[in-house]
Amino acid sequence: MKLYFAPNSRAVRIAWLLEELGLDYEVEKYSVGDRALRTPEYYKIHPMGRIPVLEDGQVRIYESGAIVQYLLARYGDGKFSPDVEDPMFPEYLQWLHYAEGSIMGQVNILVVETILLPPEKRNDVNVNRAKKLLGVALGNVDSRLVDRDYLTGTFSGADIMTGHACFGAMRAGADISEMTNLDSYVNRLLKRPALEKARSL
Repeated sequence: MKLYFAPNSRAVRIAWLLEELGLDYEVEKYSVGDRALRTPEYYKIHPMGRIPVLEDGQVRIYESGAIVQYLLARYGDGKFSPDVEDPMFPEYLQWLHYAEGSIMGQVNILVVETILLPPEKRNDVNVNRAKKLLGVALGNVDSRLVDRDYLTGTFSGADIMTGHACFGAMRAGADISEMTNLDSYVNRLLKRPALEKARSL
């Protein structure tokens, strides 16, 4: 199994899950924005020149949420995902996809507007709106965690996806100073040995 990886990217989610599952994998490492991702050779691996990509035998798959679902379905053996008949299964799917559906779009705007664009091209309207929407999205996660340590009660793929999005949001400048449940949650996740390993790659 091979993971095309860059630090501080969505690929960390995949390395984290691979470590949680105890699966053997090799890493081909890049950096975010690496010019090697814009070559004809890499476009054959990912047509948009992005990270992550997972190769598993004849399977090649990208989109981090799809990779998480694939790995859990194929190798999870019941770990980190409730059974389809479990009453929690619909909520699990909701929180699995919440990362990209509700959080990362706003994080992407903040990264572009505050880091990638030169100052003269930045738009404060976009930044302020993204911060507002991100605050609502993160506040929803904070409320979810009032009476539980993890999004579906026990640690799952939903925490890998949405938990990673939460600390990505914090890195992008989201203010969670009043979201004590979320702050505790992120710190809880960051102490997991599998995530520590993934972040050190």
